[in-house]
Amino acid sequence: MTPSPLLDHAWIAAHIPHQGRMCLLDRVEQWSPTQVRCSASSHRVADHPLRVGERLGAHAGIEYAAQAMAVHGALLAGETAAPPRAGYLASVRDLQLQVARLDDVPGALLIDAELLSGDARSALYGFRLSDSRGAGLLSGRAAVIFDALAQVTR
Repeated sequence: MTPSPLLDHAWIAAHIPHQGRMCLLDRVEQWSPTQVRCSASSHRVADHPLRVGERLGAHAGIEYAAQAMAVHGALLAGETAAPPRAGYLASVRDLQLQVARLDDVPGALLIDAELLSGDARSALYGFRLSDSRGAGLLSGRAAVIFDALAQVTR
């Protein structure tokens, strides 16, 4: 992967469906046709939309990974006039949680997603979240289905 020109929160919000406080990523750090690395600091905010009570469980990292996958799809699509295709998280497999919660992780989260396979209808990604020092927080694989409603009505 090579470093990205500045692709910040505003760029991300303009290119993925997640808006307002649900747009969790701060920036794209690097990307290639098969990988993307994003960073985020939103896990530490008190009014995080995925908090339950006083904590942000590690499983919320799946949403960070899903947003990184959406960013990757937007990057691969380029600057087209067409809106990005809707992708739906269909499954998560081999989820490994190395921590119980994310809100007490110091520093930024690093979110890596790797496109393992895909076509016009679906994609399979491997993902990993780590802290700013590189220590693993969670990892797994996720299947994404594009335009799911259109596929059901065919």
